[in-house]
Amino acid sequence: MRENSFRLAIMPGDGIGVEVMEAATAVLEVIEKRHDIGFKMERVNGGARQYQETGVAMTEEGFEAAERADAILFGAMGSPDIRHPDGTEPAPQLDMRFRMKLYAGLRPIRAIPGVPLALASPRASEIDFALVRESTEGLFASRGKGIVTDDKVATDTMRITRDVTERVSHFSFKLAERRARRRKRKGTVTLIDKSNVFRSFAFMRKIFFEVASQHPDVTAAQHSIDATALDLIRRPWDFDVMVTENMFGDILSDLGAGLVGGMGFAPSADIGDDHALFQPCHGTAPDIAGQGIAMGDELTSRRALSEGRLVRPFDIAIKSPRSYFLVSEHAKASHPVLEAFAGWLRSKLQENRILPY
Repeated sequence: MRENSFRLAIMPGDGIGVEVMEAATAVLEVIEKRHDIGFKMERVNGGARQYQETGVAMTEEGFEAAERADAILFGAMGSPDIRHPDGTEPAPQLDMRFRMKLYAGLRPIRAIPGVPLALASPRASEIDFALVRESTEGLFASRGKGIVTDDKVATDTMRITRDVTERVSHFSFKLAERRARRRKRKGTVTLIDKSNVFRSFAFMRKIFFEVASQHPDVTAAQHSIDATALDLIRRPWDFDVMVTENMFGDILSDLGAGLVGGMGFAPSADIGDDHALFQPCHGTAPDIAGQGIAMGDELTSRRALSEGRLVRPFDIAIKSPRSYFLVSEHAKASHPVLEAFAGWLRSKLQENRILPY
């Protein structure tokens, strides 16, 4: 493959994930011609419906295809009526996070011009923060390992390790450094925890501040999870980069999306040292799946594509230096998977010396 070609694993999944990825691949075909970039796309099936039909949510061949790819574009997987015998949900996306060590779950939250905001304060238009969710341990490390004793007591165990905490903390400080250059002001990384109660979080906090000492140009802070839930409603515009444990990040990322228009406007990525997966924050939305409204009506979507509005995030990413994630000024014609992927593509083109800046 030539230097400006990339292998993409395309995972539509369930529900509206199929429609979202159909729109995404249509845009990528335009990008190939517009910017002379090659995408070798391989469809990888998986999800709740596949589990229902075969007993396997994703095959070993599917995981291997994801591992071979330069990047994974993911729609949505899951269904409220399909569960494992223990009541939990088949979730290949979680399996990939653990298997591929995608420890940094990046959720950019930014007010988008033209999109109604949840808060009445005029300062709501200033919302622009990034939530980094550690995605391979925390309370999620107990997935598939919980214990129910005599149908009387259920136990799940939190796991925090030095290695992963150091990695996700460095990732967060480096992200804050990039954002500081764009915003032309000093960056801040805030650790969200419950270290006043739990020893695991006190350990996480200790490591976080050790890493902070290696990034003197960025301010390090700590905030309790309960106070953060309050302050994301009272003053979300004061946050820059937040890093937190897996379960807390799962909850706060939905709250953040709600502040700026809803889950459909929220891009997301799971990033490791060797792999990256890009997806929307929303789920499979079975109540509207197959109705052709997940990406807007068909006429609007075709017009947005023909006018180049869905392509604009790539034009911005490729033609001008920006931060890792970016948000289109025309958000109602944006695509959350591609908003996330565009920034990654720019960084790879820079690495390959295809872009001089």
